[in-house]
Amino acid sequence: MIEQFNRAPPLRVSIRGAAGVEKSLGLGRNAGSQQGMQKNQLQDKIRKQLREVQLSPSSYDTAWVAMVPVQGSHQTPRFPQCIEWIMQNQHDDGSWGTNLPGSVVNKDILLCTLACVVALKRWNTGRDHISRGLNFIGKNFWVAMDEQTIAPVGFNITFSGLLNLATGTGLEFPVMQTDIDGIFHMRKIELERDAYGTASSRRAFMAYVSEGLGSLQDWDQVMAYQRKNRSIFNSPSATAATVIHGHNDSALCYLDSLVSKLHGPVPVMYPQNAYSQLCMVDTLEKMGISNNFSCEISDILDMIYRLWIHNEEELMLEMGTCAMAFRLLRMHGYDISSDGMAQFVEQSSFDDSIHGYLNDTKALLELYRSSQIRCLEDDLILQDIGSWSARVLQEKISSKMTHKSEMLEVEYALKFPVYATLERLEQKRNIEQFKTKEQLKIEGFKLLKSGYRGAITHDEILALAVDEFHSSQSVYQQELQDLNSWVAHTRLDELKFARLMPSITYFSAAATMFPSELSEARIAWTQNCILTTTVDDFFDGDGSKEEMENLVKLIEKWDGHGEIGFSSECVEILFYAIYNTSKQIAEKAVPLQKRNVVDHIAESWWFTVRGMLTEAEWRMDKYVPTTVEEYMSAAVDSFAVGPIITSAALFVGPELSEEVFRSEEYIHLMNLANTIGRLLNDMQTYEKEIKMGKVNSIMLHALSHSGGGRGSPEASMEEAKREMRRVLQGSRCDLLRLVTRDGGVVPPPCRKLFWFMSKVLHFVYMEKDWYFTADGMMASANAVILDPLQVTLLPSGLGTL
Repeated sequence: MIEQFNRAPPLRVSIRGAAGVEKSLGLGRNAGSQQGMQKNQLQDKIRKQLREVQLSPSSYDTAWVAMVPVQGSHQTPRFPQCIEWIMQNQHDDGSWGTNLPGSVVNKDILLCTLACVVALKRWNTGRDHISRGLNFIGKNFWVAMDEQTIAPVGFNITFSGLLNLATGTGLEFPVMQTDIDGIFHMRKIELERDAYGTASSRRAFMAYVSEGLGSLQDWDQVMAYQRKNRSIFNSPSATAATVIHGHNDSALCYLDSLVSKLHGPVPVMYPQNAYSQLCMVDTLEKMGISNNFSCEISDILDMIYRLWIHNEEELMLEMGTCAMAFRLLRMHGYDISSDGMAQFVEQSSFDDSIHGYLNDTKALLELYRSSQIRCLEDDLILQDIGSWSARVLQEKISSKMTHKSEMLEVEYALKFPVYATLERLEQKRNIEQFKTKEQLKIEGFKLLKSGYRGAITHDEILALAVDEFHSSQSVYQQELQDLNSWVAHTRLDELKFARLMPSITYFSAAATMFPSELSEARIAWTQNCILTTTVDDFFDGDGSKEEMENLVKLIEKWDGHGEIGFSSECVEILFYAIYNTSKQIAEKAVPLQKRNVVDHIAESWWFTVRGMLTEAEWRMDKYVPTTVEEYMSAAVDSFAVGPIITSAALFVGPELSEEVFRSEEYIHLMNLANTIGRLLNDMQTYEKEIKMGKVNSIMLHALSHSGGGRGSPEASMEEAKREMRRVLQGSRCDLLRLVTRDGGVVPPPCRKLFWFMSKVLHFVYMEKDWYFTADGMMASANAVILDPLQVTLLPSGLGTL
């Protein structure tokens, strides 16, 4: 369905800080009566777009299709409905194109206007339209010469090609001949210049903009790029030019079908349903509002999966589209292998393509991100893609030839891999950087060969995302206040050794389990994070051997703890904090779980403190495990993921049967999450722990592979770190495979918690033990929990939420 141009007034509202957000979005008490659109209306509009892609009409491509004659009669247009649309959609100033009210004249508008003028002249119709169009071009011809003005792809070729056609038909422009000569000079430079890609990428690009080359084009060479749907690169303009130059009548099938389906105007690219809908899904997820559209997203991904299975060109031939489809399908649990990505395993797949010629950073970034969704350690396809795409992106940074906004995006992607990003923190960044239609008007639309607004309902998405983020922050702040009260109630703040950082700890929950309805899961997660951190400090040297053994026995006895007694007030505080909190969590979970599962929480605590005691005994006895395997037998459980995930899993939705908790799958997931945490911790803290007299996997591996003293200690340590990184990567791949696979005993919402934990751990340990240098973590926590959104532009009339 083609979307008609909307000439409604532009949408404008400035937001500065929380008060501005509240005012513009109508988040106050009387918001509903002050603003015109309710939250459900925003959702309905977005939902409609998800269900039916609205294609923006391209005046440029429609003009080229309008120039196609009837076969055997060069005096009759084959698509008169295109001509009719052109005549009905000229703007008041004489222009055509995506010319929103108040927008500055740009090269795209100039290109569209020239194309429509030439199309009308081709059939000697619309004399007044032509006159007004020529007048507009004359007044704004300088824009075509301005190198600082944003330009559609291939503008120097497509504009000059149309100019050549126009002069050939006798059209006269109210401009100086020197200016026209200047345009043709720019075309000559474009044809002679060396672009970023190779000879192959240049041929592909010239085929893509072949309508601008006319008789200079080798049309037989262009046909090498014809697709199964008979189009040239899914481009109506390039395909129309191929027909006009009489080199492929079969392309008419594509144009006939296109015009018939869309009833006149055509888009800049067709088909684009897969790309548009993938972008919508990706955008909703990045903005943190995808939960509102679960059914629609499921339907879209089912459709994408069918295209993937059938190897459809619409999905597979476009690098960015294919990579995005792979990432979203795999992360949503669809069973796909990386074989579909094998076409991009060599850097030449980029260098020899249009993407390479245009130095397309966006497609390259999408490819790089998709390469990180590895479920098998020995997946050479994704490994190779990740290797060369990271290298090319790094070269972009070094060359400093990338646009500033793209440079920042590349730097961010390289610093924060997909497996080390936290959703809510990412979403805030995305909301603040999101482009509304108003901003797009100022900065320029996403461009192909002509202005392309895309299918995304930008303003509604931003309004909904801002509202939900604002609302969630209110919830987070209340939960944090409750957690601070809990710390005081449990007397944990009386323990001088305890590293009590509720804000940072709660951040790990809010940044991953961000929907407001997961409140109990966030609280249970945070409480157990605080408890495990405090108990870890206790076993790290602040408790005596007697106290440590006493705590382990108390937890082992659990309800029978009265038989044992407390060796110190410190042990009493720790035990009752664990015991009472666990019982409260289990009682809250009864309505969801239909039973009391406190025994599973208690068991996870016993495994944890048993491992901690073993490590403490090694330290006190100055015992060094003989192998890494012996060390990990205690160190995995002692990392203490067990109580955190076991407690939070009770509140994420599904009922968890005894079979789930006892299953090999659940145990394996827990072991992998603990292993990832332990290895990340060891790699960042081994130097400090060696000084403390603690054993560490890095140290043990270095000792066991030192060759009886041969080789330097530094070399052995570097080799140990390399090996542990390999083990870490393998564990991460195994975890992702289990989390995203279809089927299994453990419900998907529960499995996701293990992936969330892995992401939190990777984020925390990107810097050296941020728990001891917590400024960065506190800044991140504040960004999610406290700091208001900094949204500089927002459309008016969309708030009222």
